[in-house]
Amino acid sequence: MTDVILHIYDVTNSGSDKTNNTILNINKIFKDGIGLGGIFHSAVQVYGDEEWSFGFCEQGTGVFSCPSGKNPMYTFRESVVLGQTNFSIFNVNQILRELSREWPGSSYDLLSKNCNHFCDEFCERLAVPKLPGKSHQDHDVY
Repeated sequence: MTDVILHIYDVTNSGSDKTNNTILNINKIFKDGIGLGGIFHSAVQVYGDEEWSFGFCEQGTGVFSCPSGKNPMYTFRESVVLGQTNFSIFNVNQILRELSREWPGSSYDLLSKNCNHFCDEFCERLAVPKLPGKSHQDHDVY
């Protein structure tokens, strides 16, 4: 068994410091202040030091990895252990190969097929709880 860890980031890739600061403030008020969610990116770590997520690209898979907690496009917020999986590293790699085929980057949609939907699907296949919160179903939030 190994831990399945959710890494959560504030979405701060707008190219505008003013917009990025506004997003950070929205997340602080809504998530930290009143517990309603915010604008977040998510990724899942299982075995090793890489996290896995999903994003837009014109060709090929939208599934990608980067060092855990270090996605350069966003501002790291926190990590949450979702549970433990009984799957071997071989089985996890097989699941990731399947997801890579099923999640082309061109299918990304902000409201219906985003990084949080991908993380939910990955967690479901790993037999651990899905992302905390409910609002990510409608937006890139948790």
